[in-house]
Amino acid sequence: MSTVQNPAVEKPVMKRNFYHLIINGEKVESSNHGTFKTYNPATGEVIAEVAKATKDDAEKAVQAARNAFDHGKWKKYPINKRSRIINKIASIMRARFNELVELEILDTGKSLQAAQGQVMQAIEDFEFYAGAIVAHRGTVNSVPGQFHNYTEKEPVGVCAQIIPWNYPLMMAAWKVAPAIAAGCSVVVKPATLTPLTAIVLGEICLEAGVPEGVVNIVPGSGADVGNYLVEHKNVDKVAFTGSTPIGKNIMERASQTLKRVTLELGGKSPNIVFEDADLDAAVDGSLFGIFYNTGQSCEARSRLYVHEDIYDEFVSKFVEKTKKLKLANPFDKDTHIGAIIDQGQLDVIDGYVKSAIEDGATILAGGKPAKVEGFENGFWYEPTVIVDVNHDMKAVKEEIFGPVVVMMKFKDEKEAIKLANDTEYGLGSALWTKDGARATRVGNQIQAGIVMVNCPFSAFPGTPFGGYKQSGFGRELCVETLDLYTETKSIISYYGNRPLNPFGV
Repeated sequence: MSTVQNPAVEKPVMKRNFYHLIINGEKVESSNHGTFKTYNPATGEVIAEVAKATKDDAEKAVQAARNAFDHGKWKKYPINKRSRIINKIASIMRARFNELVELEILDTGKSLQAAQGQVMQAIEDFEFYAGAIVAHRGTVNSVPGQFHNYTEKEPVGVCAQIIPWNYPLMMAAWKVAPAIAAGCSVVVKPATLTPLTAIVLGEICLEAGVPEGVVNIVPGSGADVGNYLVEHKNVDKVAFTGSTPIGKNIMERASQTLKRVTLELGGKSPNIVFEDADLDAAVDGSLFGIFYNTGQSCEARSRLYVHEDIYDEFVSKFVEKTKKLKLANPFDKDTHIGAIIDQGQLDVIDGYVKSAIEDGATILAGGKPAKVEGFENGFWYEPTVIVDVNHDMKAVKEEIFGPVVVMMKFKDEKEAIKLANDTEYGLGSALWTKDGARATRVGNQIQAGIVMVNCPFSAFPGTPFGGYKQSGFGRELCVETLDLYTETKSIISYYGNRPLNPFGV
């Protein structure tokens, strides 16, 4: 994630209490005037009221996107003009940086440090694709004499983009930026738990000069609005980030109309610490790898494997630092761990920890919901370290999506690789060693889309992000993402002197 920091947000002040849908360039209420409330997970208090999209609203949004794509001017703009407008989106976001950070903290309960880095990366995503699209072009290919073949890249069409609650603005940027850079139109469905920054992003797109209908925002039920978009015959592509079960359901529904699908799904990422690693760096990086964003990350390194020769020392240092992590006001610049998104997720996390205890595991730190002074009505969980585990345990096999790490030892490289790959997931992975040959050798054998070597960061604009196995398919955040939003058209022409007569008649 981006590590760029900005000045701390001062005392948060909400400037509005109602957020509209954005359809065809207008801020509108839902067709049945329905609304829902969004809550601050750190306090349990209502932040704002949001228009709740219906299937009728989703239909209007698809029609607007379809009309904008088929008859509008966005895809016809010269690439340099699209690029300028996308850069303007980023510029407006920079000017409203503190507002976006504030909204993201209030809507998610995440720490100031996490929110600042994520909003900054969202800005950098638009800047990246404003430049990347300029160089995204077709090719001229070798063909037999007197023939000429070239390819063109054309936008795929209308894209439904379904955003998760853990990174609301950043995930929206990961999807919207490459799609509109390629010339597509989008219908974005933010998570109902965290819709605010995605709605504001839609407003910023309009302010920057994106034509009406190109970016539509319809917060609403996944079961109703999300499924409607996935199944709609006028939607050409679906991009989804979320759980593996929902991803499978989306893939099945989208198959009925043979939509393109990009899925970034769950993870249970391994983190391997070899005996020759810089121990302090490995402890600090591993701490960040699991507890960043309160552990609510698909690529959180939640399975920690440590070589038996350094296991005791590593565990001692790791637990000591875990107990020093600060749970406090998310707007405090010294806060490390923010809130859990809601009571339901808090119960899920606690259920996994209790199941580990029942299976014979030992809790070395945390292990229960937390009470934070001044935030007693929020949803908090202590950063938790679990040892004495094995791969038959539910807490080791399944994604917990919270600040919980399981730790076990290994004896050699072969066993480390086997343990790392013993999962149905394959999103992230990390390894710590001073041996460059080992890093390459092990990294090549880990079945994951991302390998972090002596580094806790999993993604920067320009680096491919996506998974193997049941962590999904397709890569976001990189130049190759543009291929997911374009069709490749092959054009073959003949320039010989004699007319072609293949049948010879």
